[in-house]
Amino acid sequence: MTVTTTPVETVAPLVRPEAMALAATENQRVLDLLSALDDDDWARPTECPAWDVRALAAHVVGGMEAFASIREFVHQMRAGGKAAGDRPFIDGMTEVQVRDRASLSREQLLERLDRVGPRVARSRGRVPRLFRRMPLKQELPGGTKETWRMGYLLDVILTRDTWMHRVDLVRATGRPLVLTPEHDGRIVADVVAEWARRHTRPFTLHLEGPAGGTFTSGVDGEEITIDAVQFCRILSRRATGPGLLTQEVPF
Repeated sequence: MTVTTTPVETVAPLVRPEAMALAATENQRVLDLLSALDDDDWARPTECPAWDVRALAAHVVGGMEAFASIREFVHQMRAGGKAAGDRPFIDGMTEVQVRDRASLSREQLLERLDRVGPRVARSRGRVPRLFRRMPLKQELPGGTKETWRMGYLLDVILTRDTWMHRVDLVRATGRPLVLTPEHDGRIVADVVAEWARRHTRPFTLHLEGPAGGTFTSGVDGEEITIDAVQFCRILSRRATGPGLLTQEVPF
């Protein structure tokens, strides 16, 4: 079997058309997964603190609805700021997303996800350039504070967030995780490229599984072999790892 090695510097950044196509596919995959769950599954705890599967689904729906409607976005921003208090703003915003949808039935959540998933993938791609350049302060789970561009959130983070929550849902329910090189492998490769830019050290990274591949940078660097999904879980601070795996990447 021939293994293709990719110099990480050659991983192309996501551009809007590709980013929106990935978003549309990911939104459909999380809907397919949630639609396949039974009543017991929806009450199972997840690795996201204080959220069971139902609450996590409400967050996913709320996050998509925020970027599909200006009115909903403004509401979540205002209410999220009040709810956050001394906590990071994102904690308040996600709290509002779950709280506002607490009265919805499972069927209603699925209906809203089915409706908003395709729409938000298109609307994220139509955001004006001026808004995409707007700075956005963010605190990562590890405590690092950064300033992003709104375009980075729209093109990269929102899809990564949904993808990682699909992983959370699978781990909570024991359902199979659908992975393909074309979709999940592209998301993971983008994560690898950002991880490499953040730590700037030489490495050889062997990621196992359908979403994996072998990536290199420089010579005589750390050599890592790990499952591709677990690699992303570690970088998102859902798990821990040694050496260069201590470098956090936002999801």
